Amino acid sequence: MLNLPPNKKIILFDGVCNLCNSAVRFVIEHDTRDVFRFVALQSELGQEILNHIGVNPENIDSIILYEPGVAYYYKSQAAIQISKYLGGFWHLGTIFRIVPTGLSNLIYDYIAKNRYKWYGKKESCMIPTPELKAKFL
Repeated sequence: MLNLPPNKKIILFDGVCNLCNSAVRFVIEHDTRDVFRFVALQSELGQEILNHIGVNPENIDSIILYEPGVAYYYKSQAAIQISKYLGGFWHLGTIFRIVPTGLSNLIYDYIAKNRYKWYGKKESCMIPTPELKAKFL
């Protein structure tokens, strides 16, 4: 069984992707209620979570939101669910639920496919600062 913090939603992300790392920093900055914890998909725990929820790590080039004991979301649906828990203006991101999932995932996939070309890639996963270390599992 996974040892995850209670009452936290887990965001699994591509730890070497510059766009993904920027998105993580954005969520941390706007997570005023301390809802989220973060795990790189490439990490041992990230792989354990993928295995636990039955997602093949070979098929993932996406962000995943895992709500332990409730559900998991990936691609555009993960982004929409994350916006639901962010404070202020960002909560309005849930309006994108009106866009059919197939269409929003098509756009998501296009960005995901080109993310390294457009935003670059790190040699290894980011190391959180001491202030942010508690946000990462």
